[in-house]
Amino acid sequence: YVPPQIRKAQEALDDKIREELGRLKKMVNGLINRLSEPNLSSISGQMEELYMTNSRKDMNDTLTDILMNACVTPVAMPTRLLMEHVLLVSILHHNVGIEVGAHFLEAVVKKFDELCKSDAEGKECENLLALIAHLYNFHVVHCLLIFDILKKLVSAFTEKEIELILFLLKNVGFSLRKDDALALKELITEAQRKASTAEKKFQDQTRVRFMLETMLALRNNDMRKIPGYDPEPVERLRKLQRALVHSSGSGKDTQLRVSLESLLSADQVGRWWIVGSSWSGAPMISDTKSQAQQKLHVGKVSSKIMELARKLRMNTDIRRSIFCVLMMSEDFMDAFEKLLK
Repeated sequence: YVPPQIRKAQEALDDKIREELGRLKKMVNGLINRLSEPNLSSISGQMEELYMTNSRKDMNDTLTDILMNACVTPVAMPTRLLMEHVLLVSILHHNVGIEVGAHFLEAVVKKFDELCKSDAEGKECENLLALIAHLYNFHVVHCLLIFDILKKLVSAFTEKEIELILFLLKNVGFSLRKDDALALKELITEAQRKASTAEKKFQDQTRVRFMLETMLALRNNDMRKIPGYDPEPVERLRKLQRALVHSSGSGKDTQLRVSLESLLSADQVGRWWIVGSSWSGAPMISDTKSQAQQKLHVGKVSSKIMELARKLRMNTDIRRSIFCVLMMSEDFMDAFEKLLK
């Protein structure tokens, strides 16, 4: 039971919080609407100030919602617009903290996974994939996630997936080759195998052939064979990013090395990639079977040794087990074998 006077105070407080959030949303929305390459410096500075004066959670939620509404539409968004929005996220990711990029990345990946399963007709999937690609281009996320997404698309291998593979390779193919050539080679082999088994499935073979030609051009580092490939805009914005990021050490060391599976199951097993992130309902904590298996047994131990362990304050199972192994081993090899067990 909540007494009426406390209820009123609570309602007033909720209204106040709602009003503040509305004001914050309006301010962030105004900044995002004015965002362009020439004024990126001033807008990123104002966003950093907002991060300093408001709760990080409110700012992350507001920024992610506004960017998702602006960038994820049923029509294909202009590449330059997407790049400028992601560049703002990357600057905040490096200057404010990695939870900014992590929050945005998780929202984008979950939405992408949801839309891929729902067979949406619009261009939302391409827009989301472009956001992920540019997060990789601007060193927010590691190539591990991009390879996970490509593997998932290759394993499905329908016409829609082939379009998405081509779209992603055109955006980040040469960067992937630079970061992990071996993984790209394995991916190309897998795609060739899938293409040879799925030949009868597609009426129009030209897209599959075009995808394989693009992949081979990437493997041979032949930029001319990829139509419309232009690295210049990304390079120009990377230069701008280097100018706007405060700490000189930032770059690849702040990349989130997180897999697709970890992002999609973040609600169940926690977000290990964000420092201080809480673990809620993690199965490994409540699993009683695994706890039972962790108990160590070192054969039969005499009561004399156990008494000695107690005197020396070996107060956990693992400490007692190590102590008993060291005291009862015949030689160093025997101790080594028992410690391994």
